[in-house]
Amino acid sequence: MPERLNSSFLGIVQSSFLWGYIFSSVIGGALVDKYGGKRVIAWGVFLWSLATLVTPWAANHSTMSLLVARAFFGLAEGVAMPSMNLILSRWFPCNERATAVGLSMGGFHLGNVVGLVLTPIAMSSIGLTGPFVLFSFLGLLWLTMWTVQVTNDPQESRSISNSELRLIQAGKSNVPPLKNGELPPLRLLLSKMPTWAIIFANMTNNWGYFVLLSWMPVYFKTVFNVNLKQAAWFSAVPWGTMAFSGFVAGAASDYLIKAGYSLTFVRKVMQSIGFIGPGLALLCLNYAKSPAVASVYITLALSLSSFSQAGFLLNMQDIAPQYAGFLHGISNSAGTLAAIISTIGTGYFVQWLGSFQAFLTVTAGLYFVTAIFWNLFATGERVF
Repeated sequence: MPERLNSSFLGIVQSSFLWGYIFSSVIGGALVDKYGGKRVIAWGVFLWSLATLVTPWAANHSTMSLLVARAFFGLAEGVAMPSMNLILSRWFPCNERATAVGLSMGGFHLGNVVGLVLTPIAMSSIGLTGPFVLFSFLGLLWLTMWTVQVTNDPQESRSISNSELRLIQAGKSNVPPLKNGELPPLRLLLSKMPTWAIIFANMTNNWGYFVLLSWMPVYFKTVFNVNLKQAAWFSAVPWGTMAFSGFVAGAASDYLIKAGYSLTFVRKVMQSIGFIGPGLALLCLNYAKSPAVASVYITLALSLSSFSQAGFLLNMQDIAPQYAGFLHGISNSAGTLAAIISTIGTGYFVQWLGSFQAFLTVTAGLYFVTAIFWNLFATGERVF
C-alpha cells in the first residue's frame, strides 16, 4: 500500500496512547490530591513499564493487541503530570517552583531525545524487542530509587535540615489534603473563567506538542525524503533545546517574581511567549526549503512552547492549591482529547492534501487565539 494511504491509519496508531491517557488524568489527579504524588506515580511507572515490555508481543499478535497495549501505556502515564506538579508544590516555595518544574520537565524532554535517537539504532542492531526491554528495565530501576528516596512532603523526609524545612514552609501556603470521602467541587471549578483559561491553554499546548512529537520523523521523511534514522536525529535536536529553554523560562519566571512583579503578570508573559512564539515558527515552517531550515523552525517552536511550563502548568497551583491535582486532571483530559484530534487529524490532512502545511497553519491559528483568551481571563491570584 502506498505510504500516503497509510497516513490516516498511522495517526490512529500514534494516538492510541492518548486513548488511555485521557481517562486516567482526572482520576489520577483526584487520587493525587487525596493520597499524595509518591504512591500514585509509583503505580503508574510500574504499569507503564509493564505495558512497554509487552508492546512487541502485542504488535506481533494483532493490530488490536497493539492498540490496547498503547492505550494501557497511556492509562498508566496519565497520573505522572498531576503527581509531579503536586510534589513540586509541596517541596518548593512559589518563587522557586518554576525553576524546579523547568528542571523536572527538562528530564522529560531529554527522555524524548534518548528515545528518538536510541530506538532506531537499537532496533537495527539488536532487533525489535531490544528497546522495549531496555526502557522497561530503566523504568523499574527508577521505581526502586523513587520508593526509597522520595517523600510526598519535606516534613516526612529524613534528609532535609530544619533550617531548609523552615525556608520551604515560609515561602508557601500550607494546603490540607482532602478529607476522606470528600470530592473536589467540579461545578465550582468550572464556573470560573481562570479555570477555562487553563483548560484551553492545555488543549492548545497538547494539540501542537503531540503533532510535533508524533509526526516530525514522518514529516522529514515525507517532505524532504530523509530516511527514518536521519529523521530521528533531526527530530531529537528540538527536544534537547526544549529541555534547556524550559529551565530558562522557569528561572526567568522566578526572577521576575522575586523582583516584585505580580504572579498574574508573570504567568501571562510566560504563556504569551509559549503560544505566540510557536505559532510564528510554525507559519515560517511552511516556507522551509531544506531539512536543516525546517529543523531550526521546529526547534524554535518547541523551545518557545516550553515557556508554557511557567504559564498554565504552574497556574493550577496558583488558583486552586487544594484541588490542583484534580484541576490538572480535568485540563489534561481536555488537552488529551485535543491531542487525539490533532494526531489523527494530521494523518488525514496528509492523506487528503498530500502535505503538512495546512495543518501547521491551523495549529498556528490556535496558538494565537488561545494566547488572546489567556491574557483576557488568566490570573495568578488564588480563586478556590
